[in-house]
Amino acid sequence: MNPSTAQARVIVDELVRNTVSHVVLCPGSRNAPLSLALSDAEAAGKLTLHVRIDERGAGFLALGIAARTGRPVALVCTSGTAAANFHPAVLEADRAGVPLIVLTADRPPELRAAGANQVIDQQHLYGGAVRYFDELAVAERRAGQNAYWRSQICRAWNAAYGEWRCGPVHLNVPFREPLVPDAGDGVAGAADWYEPLDGRPRGARWTELPEYGALPSSVVPSARQGLVIACDAGVHAASEWAAEHGWPVLSETGGLGLGGDTAIPGGPWLLGVEEFLAEHKPEQVLCIGRPTVFRQVQRLLSDPAVEVLLVRPDADWPAPAHNVRQVGQWFDEPTKPADPEWLARWQRADAAAVDAVHDTLGREPWPSGLRVAEELVHGLPKDSLLVVGSSNPARDVALVGGRRPDVLVHRNRGVAGIDGTVSTAVGAACVHRGPSYALLGDLTFLHDINGLLIGPAEDRPDLAIIVVNDDGGGIFSLLEQGAPEHSDGFERIFGTPHGADLAALCAGYGVPYRRAGDLDEFRAALAPEPGLRVIEVRADRSRHRDLHAALRNAVTAAVTG
Repeated sequence: MNPSTAQARVIVDELVRNTVSHVVLCPGSRNAPLSLALSDAEAAGKLTLHVRIDERGAGFLALGIAARTGRPVALVCTSGTAAANFHPAVLEADRAGVPLIVLTADRPPELRAAGANQVIDQQHLYGGAVRYFDELAVAERRAGQNAYWRSQICRAWNAAYGEWRCGPVHLNVPFREPLVPDAGDGVAGAADWYEPLDGRPRGARWTELPEYGALPSSVVPSARQGLVIACDAGVHAASEWAAEHGWPVLSETGGLGLGGDTAIPGGPWLLGVEEFLAEHKPEQVLCIGRPTVFRQVQRLLSDPAVEVLLVRPDADWPAPAHNVRQVGQWFDEPTKPADPEWLARWQRADAAAVDAVHDTLGREPWPSGLRVAEELVHGLPKDSLLVVGSSNPARDVALVGGRRPDVLVHRNRGVAGIDGTVSTAVGAACVHRGPSYALLGDLTFLHDINGLLIGPAEDRPDLAIIVVNDDGGGIFSLLEQGAPEHSDGFERIFGTPHGADLAALCAGYGVPYRRAGDLDEFRAALAPEPGLRVIEVRADRSRHRDLHAALRNAVTAAVTG
């Protein structure tokens, strides 16, 4: 057996022993040893292999699977720009705390110094975005290699999923030719190697390491009038804690995932009503996770009169005004009982705000991004997965105020970019046990349309991708540059209309497409169906700014009147 084949087979075997069950592979020449070993492992029923030709999309596919399963996913490519194209997904995994094991094949050192083809500097390619980097020594015909290879895989797994915080790791693996097995080498053919290539007995890891878990340090709330702000993975835990201790709980996803009587789906609106907040300012805010979407949340966390207690399992904690009082990995029992009237006042205001939003949107002609989000939130089947794109969709689902504790939400809010969102949704849907949906803007969809390119041998998830197509960057009309005084040149440098024909594009990828032209068609399109499909809703972004202003006025009147 040649060294490259031996090394690749041991790496794959030890990945499996470390509970890696999903691997995303991009084709190439230099990573052929790993590709062949992975194919053999899948044929033996040891793992699920996903093959993609676009490395950027492959990275986000792996991220979607890892985010949904909570387990490390391996990501494999050849050398050169292939490895560089993983970088956006690695950055998102870093900021979002998603465990990825990135295996980049490389030329051996003597070829890097000789002007060889497809060579870049892959040492520390992803900089500080990875929890751990190592370049494996080039495999050689000598004893001691098996233990070394297996030990390094365990180190990488522990760094991705260890006791501090989940995240991406990078192993650069240089292979010398030959890159394919020798003639006569079977899957178990290692008789001519210098030592046994077996792992530990009974499928155990080479090095046993502790499972990932929260560290014992915790924050201790000490106010009677407090507020919980929950972000993404912390929503469920926050709901339970708030229900037990009587604090209102707000989420950056509105009412999605929030349960219990203390949930305030209209919270994003209430935090923007200055008159209400002046009379209902919390003494403390227990912030779980990393808020990224709403400026009104950042303003509250920056208020010097509000103590901020932050639950986040790493040192990269958000502090808009650098005034965080306490950071921990969990939250403990409060030292004071909650004020029951405090919660009741927030609940009454929430009901008024949600009704005002619903009534205002009910008078709005179909379609708008907010109307689509409202119908989607209320129309999702039970136990659905909803992947929400950045920009307007991330805000729209929170602002419509629908309470759906039975819906699981995923958002790429680590870096909050639009990169790879289609691929992330496909990955998450592949491992979700239930109907899956994604709500995306047209630019987000077009930016990762290669995520629709799934080979005939690959799993095709049951995923409906809803694209709100307003022909450009609708989010910018809601920001400062969308004000009338900046209208000159707005369309070209911010609006960026594209005129793309989504139906034709979907046909080219062989993905079923339908356009929901009216409300009844959209509701019918949400019924669960097998396979991957795209639902387009065409909207007019010229109304965005006025509609949001009308909603703010309606909420303010309902809450303060």
